[in-house]
Amino acid sequence: MDTLTRMRAFIDVVEAEGFSAAARKTGRSKALLSKYVRELEDELGALLLNRTTRQFSLTGAGHTYYRTASDILKEIDNLADLVRENNADIRGKLKVSLPRTFIDADVGQSLIDFVKEHPDLSLEIVAEDRFVDLIEEGFDLAIRITKLDDSGLIARKLSDFRVYACATPAFVEKHGPLTQPQDLSRVPFLIDTNSRTHNTLRFHDPKDGSFSVSVSGPIEVNSPQATLRAARAGLGVAMIPDFIARPYLQSGELVSLFDDYLPSDRGIYAVYPHRRYLPAKVRAFVDYLHGWFRKNA
Repeated sequence: MDTLTRMRAFIDVVEAEGFSAAARKTGRSKALLSKYVRELEDELGALLLNRTTRQFSLTGAGHTYYRTASDILKEIDNLADLVRENNADIRGKLKVSLPRTFIDADVGQSLIDFVKEHPDLSLEIVAEDRFVDLIEEGFDLAIRITKLDDSGLIARKLSDFRVYACATPAFVEKHGPLTQPQDLSRVPFLIDTNSRTHNTLRFHDPKDGSFSVSVSGPIEVNSPQATLRAARAGLGVAMIPDFIARPYLQSGELVSLFDDYLPSDRGIYAVYPHRRYLPAKVRAFVDYLHGWFRKNA
């Protein structure tokens, strides 16, 4: 029995959180998995799992081995994908992290269209508004809407992105004139707490550089869809992503304010860990989304 087989058995047990669950998931017997893990421990001369009758836990050595072994097996699997990437069949599962905003908006259709074109590949989509650790949490890639900071990740830009300061024409007439971003400090503002700055908005003056404006208002919520609904109800001004705001701006239901002061250095990016061998399924997914955004600009 080779080390890779024992290594896979160990990872299966850890990720399933038990021998019985791993046996059900892999189709191997509990006794066989236990044998493989015990042989791996004997080979290493170290205890990887603390076992009791009801549960188990990783030892310090087990934590170290799991992290490194997971990366090794991913590299091996990715290398196999790379060799097979000219094969028209792209199979398996992709675990993708993305913002709820993305999946709930029209651009979420891109994911549906991808699965329709690749019926042998399934997506495990985790929609939440935080920056996950792709490696530690086992994600293949993430979709991020941001100004991309320097990191150890590889990124490909899928589309430009901006936000609009939106309000109804009636709100502007009632509370106006609203001619400078500083005017937002005296009117109700609808705060999307997904923003890293929350109650402080950043603007850029082409002449004087960046500056901040403090805002407050009747609603603070971690959902741009909710702030959009509140803005449409005339409750205040809201910063709304372009792919959500666009139809309401085009219809005239909302108007945009201070366009010349809003940052234009944001984008929608696919980001993935820096691996030597990029899996064919990840490459296919990113290529598809890039093309989808070009066609649906």
